[in-house]
Amino acid sequence: MPMKSTLRDAFEAELRQATAAERDGELPRAWRHLERAHILSQAHAGPHVRVHVLMFAFGWRRRDARELFGQLPRILVAAPGSWLRRAPLGNTGGANVGIFTPMPIPEDLRALLEA
Repeated sequence: MPMKSTLRDAFEAELRQATAAERDGELPRAWRHLERAHILSQAHAGPHVRVHVLMFAFGWRRRDARELFGQLPRILVAAPGSWLRRAPLGNTGGANVGIFTPMPIPEDLRALLEA
């Protein structure tokens, strides 16, 4: 199922903000935007995989072995998890959280997901 345009716009905005924050050297803010993009993408296989690939690339640029190894299985299971509706809601997608752990969804993102 394709993303609704409002959700797609919010998803793309989070990715643009992640890129800008990383370019400005604001790495924690860049990562938060990737996490938010992940939450928005979970029900959509292509965007979900895309975020995990971007998280892997972020880990590569930071030389963060934990993130690199944590993202590999996530890249593999992201599409099937979306197709089967098994992605844990609210999960931020990083290697610092369990791969199947549901998490609270920020209110602004919840409104987008429920629209």
